[in-house]
Amino acid sequence: MAKKEGNKENILGAWAFLIGVILAVVMGLFQSVGQTAWVSTTMVIIGLLVGLLNIGARESRTFLLSGVSLVIVSFMGSAVLEVIQPVSNILSALLILFVPATIVVALRSVFVMARD
Repeated sequence: MAKKEGNKENILGAWAFLIGVILAVVMGLFQSVGQTAWVSTTMVIIGLLVGLLNIGARESRTFLLSGVSLVIVSFMGSAVLEVIQPVSNILSALLILFVPATIVVALRSVFVMARD
């Protein structure tokens, strides 16, 4: 998922993605993500970093397809799997992480299409 050029932005983006997913799983297992404002804010910031630093122009179409799929499935899955609270919490946390990343990549794609 990270760009291949190897500069510092790409390393930061790759680490942000990894930390965001780990944080989503850990926070989902141990508590409801929406209960802690700093966790949600941190995950939104990490999602923005992932969208800004980690997704290149060639990867944007693939990321948008998988990002939108993940957002839809996480939203629907967290509602359906409410009876299994840790799974529902993890899906909600992934939603908080991937919505900002998907929005950033989608906006960048729209601007690139408008420019061309």
